[in-house]
Amino acid sequence: MARMNMIEAIRNAIDLSMDQDDNVVVFGEDVGFFGGVFRCTEGLQAKYGKNRVFDAPINESGIIGAAIGMGAYGLRPVAEIQFADYVYPAIDQITSEAARLRYRSNGDFTSPLTIRMPCGGGIFGGQTHSQSPESLFTHVCGVKTVMPSNPYDAKGLLMAAIEDDDPVIFFEPKRLYNGPFDGHHDRPVVPWSKHELGEVPDEAYKIELGKAAIRREGSEVTILAYGTMVFVAEAAAEETGIDAEVIDLRTLLPLDVDTIVDSVKKTGRCVVVHEATRTSGFGAELAAEVQERCFHYLEAPVERVTGWDTPYPHAQEWEYFPGPARLGEALQRAMEA
Repeated sequence: MARMNMIEAIRNAIDLSMDQDDNVVVFGEDVGFFGGVFRCTEGLQAKYGKNRVFDAPINESGIIGAAIGMGAYGLRPVAEIQFADYVYPAIDQITSEAARLRYRSNGDFTSPLTIRMPCGGGIFGGQTHSQSPESLFTHVCGVKTVMPSNPYDAKGLLMAAIEDDDPVIFFEPKRLYNGPFDGHHDRPVVPWSKHELGEVPDEAYKIELGKAAIRREGSEVTILAYGTMVFVAEAAAEETGIDAEVIDLRTLLPLDVDTIVDSVKKTGRCVVVHEATRTSGFGAELAAEVQERCFHYLEAPVERVTGWDTPYPHAQEWEYFPGPARLGEALQRAMEA
């Protein structure tokens, strides 16, 4: 079994998908000759040619608009938005066109496009290169929203997304590209080659969208996390000594409600963590689901640990980032309530 970082796993997923299906095309800003700003598409243009891997103008609404048309006429476009922060000009195309196409055409047309975008902070990208806008898309009917936390999942989920007949927003936490990150920025980076989830099969495989994974079993409290926060959650559990169960949601929409409910009914407590801003973040939806479905099992209020309601700061990166210390305090509050 090969060892891959997340960049290599994503590239491998696209490569295999293109090899299996000639209708898969890849485009976006600098994804062709340059191979993408993070090199996730490096070498694909040389292998498949400029008709299937090509650069697009700096026009996000145009990129997604073209992808919708391609999908309606039989192609399976994989479009890259260079940073999630740049997706806002394309919001109308995604929400009003891609998400509605199957419904408004009574099933005559579908929109089988995958929109990849690096998200999150931890790289000193400041306010315009660090955002996590996932909750904007989980609010939209007709769009699936995915955020893997490791190379193994990234490959399987991306291959499933590309084969899906509906639009999929595929977020890639860029702080995880080269290794798991537990929030301790002052420690050496651990590469994926030293982590079990860096073992990625060479052959094609898919991970079903809408299925969460239990990363750490526990009995005292459930932590709901996704993306980079999965490793922060594991670190907080270890450092506090609390027997926490860590659930990696993997897919935010559709949400694996059953796994969440089963865990919270077992532990009686729940802490939600995400990097995005707090107000109207996806954590609010998770807290509401838990409260509605597990109210009689809860021993304490649901806690939320998130980014602050402010633009992602450059100089105060780690004051914004919800690290293991802040998450550990929430775990303690949940246990003492």
